[in-house]
Amino acid sequence: MRTRLISIPTDTFPLDGVMYEPGSKVLGSALYFHGNTMNFYTGAARFLPEAMCALGLVFVAFNRRGHDILSTRASRQAVGGAYQTVAESVADNAFAATWMKEQGYANPIILGHSYGGMLSTQHVVDHPATPALILLSAGRGGIAQDTTGGTEKLFAMDRLEELTIQAKELVAKGRGEDLMMMPGWWYITSATSFLDRLAHVPDTIALAPKITCPVLAIRGDLEDVHRYPAEEFQAACGQHCHVEIIPHCDHFYNQREDAVIQVVGDWLQKHI
Repeated sequence: MRTRLISIPTDTFPLDGVMYEPGSKVLGSALYFHGNTMNFYTGAARFLPEAMCALGLVFVAFNRRGHDILSTRASRQAVGGAYQTVAESVADNAFAATWMKEQGYANPIILGHSYGGMLSTQHVVDHPATPALILLSAGRGGIAQDTTGGTEKLFAMDRLEELTIQAKELVAKGRGEDLMMMPGWWYITSATSFLDRLAHVPDTIALAPKITCPVLAIRGDLEDVHRYPAEEFQAACGQHCHVEIIPHCDHFYNQREDAVIQVVGDWLQKHI
């Protein structure tokens, strides 16, 4: 497996990422969308590349402009997940797909974890030539995504109405970039990003019927079923969706990496 850092141009600053290339014949390619506040070197993007290359797939993972929670990069301007918008996230995925096409890898298999999974459903609908989609604990999306913290107590938890009012007041005053503390993960966000998340995140279930490629949907059995509705997605998607529930497995696949690798690898060998 050969590994090299890459830079994907956008309409603002470039996206950092990494390309893993098989040491033998290349049979295809895969593009990975990381979860909210994560990046190209955490989670499944860290443990899947070797297995993907063993199958003959070039594997690319990259940072969206909204990666991590809060950061600075080529200046002292604050950037990161606290300032992300859904439109920017969707655009970043499209920029990455275009970059792969320019490298000779058009129409890669798409893998998305959590928020990256929600984004991947929109991407696959927008790119119907995608040969396969792998949803790794993809969230529900839509307006129901963050109206409850679920068993994991995420986002605004029981303070959704209060924080929504606060965010709207800040935006109305022209202070949409002001940061707000949230009681649940991801803990800190800007007023603009908070409201954008509530209104624009892709609706995974609603998009499911529009997806025509084979789909593998994975969830750990320790995850909230309502928040990560693999079975509902399968029912909405049709017969081309297969669901696997990984035993003793949390949202980040801690100590269950090998099980996820096995499920993904077996499914790809069977369907692609």
